[in-house]
Amino acid sequence: MHGSGSPKVRTVVPAKRLRGEIRVPGDKSITHRGVLLGALGCGRSRIMGAGLGADTIASMKVVQELGAIVEITKEGALVTGPGLHSLRQPKNVLDCENSGTTMRLTAGLLAGQPFNATLTGDASLQNRPMGRITMPLRELGAEIDGRKDGKFAPLSIRPSQLRGTDITIQVPSAQVKSAIALAALQAKGSTTISQPSPSRDHTERMLRAQGANVAEEAGKLHINPVEQLEALDLAVPGDISSAAFWIIAATIHPDAIITIHNVGLNPLRTGLLDTLLEMGAQIEITLETLDPEPAGTVVAASSNLKPVNTCGAMIPRLIDEIPALVLAATTANGLSTITDAEELRVKESNRIQTVTAALSALGLQITPMPDGFVIDGPQHICGGEVEAAADHRIAMLAAVAGLSGSNPVTIRGSDAADVSYPTFWQDLEQLRA
Repeated sequence: MHGSGSPKVRTVVPAKRLRGEIRVPGDKSITHRGVLLGALGCGRSRIMGAGLGADTIASMKVVQELGAIVEITKEGALVTGPGLHSLRQPKNVLDCENSGTTMRLTAGLLAGQPFNATLTGDASLQNRPMGRITMPLRELGAEIDGRKDGKFAPLSIRPSQLRGTDITIQVPSAQVKSAIALAALQAKGSTTISQPSPSRDHTERMLRAQGANVAEEAGKLHINPVEQLEALDLAVPGDISSAAFWIIAATIHPDAIITIHNVGLNPLRTGLLDTLLEMGAQIEITLETLDPEPAGTVVAASSNLKPVNTCGAMIPRLIDEIPALVLAATTANGLSTITDAEELRVKESNRIQTVTAALSALGLQITPMPDGFVIDGPQHICGGEVEAAADHRIAMLAAVAGLSGSNPVTIRGSDAADVSYPTFWQDLEQLRA
């Protein structure tokens, strides 16, 4: 590559221009759910275009422990599920590795099973908040314990009779909503979930495709128990959270045109695109498919960006893309703010801290706030050395910054990108013209 180093330490030098057409890996959120719900279906589910990063592979290993058969093919993954009411008790502790989605959704689907199970993960995952799922699952009658009264993993789940009820969740989190939904499928009676603002709806879409009675009305999600779920036939679009880095790379570079094919365009995930268009970004979006998930082509080009204030209901629609958005805001002509994003503190790293540290190391001035950032632009990327903090999005953020700076950027812990985007570094080189 234009740079040097081992897989754990890479140096990215500035690019004279960026050109190319690429496809990013299959959406991580959709792949997780496809694998887990495929295990609950009767028969073989096809998860075509599945993203095969470290996190989604953790989900595959977990469902195998629960009795599913997982086959990796050139087209994606095949999951032959024992069915919702035929999972087997795992022989071992279920290791979710670094994947919060795996742990939270698996806790929900295990809550109504007739056997004991324990979920654990790496040191980072054991420090991420789990009380947000254990508390509402207990409202359904789940017997679930963990460190500090269930606030942290490892989590221990025992057999219980779940009862449908009305649950209000305090954070607009698709993981929390999905964990409750998977438990509600096994409860006696219907369950209603209320949340402060909409969050990604991949789980609901898949459950409906599997024959579940899932309805939404006035911002509330209604779920009825089922005897069985059908197998899935799912086409996974490219991950908008991965595409975000190339979209930002193009908009902040002085000579760039990047085309990304088959990108997921679920309206609850396209907050970054809407925000960049508000900032004046040169982006063309072509919607090509609607079912089961909206997808299409995104073309991004060099842009003169205006500042933006991002907050409220927009935040759940771009929470994973905020690191890239902060970088874009440093090039905008004026003061930008991002607020209501305290959820960033409990991601793979404390992203308010790690984004600030990474970009500050490159000569950019970012003011961290308890719930976001203040960025005064335009600023210039000077280059430097960044610690990825074992966070895939920080590694990719630093790399994209390196493409537009005046000096090379060295990323320590660059292999963290493999969690969601194993081919990131190859695609970076492909886009160098």
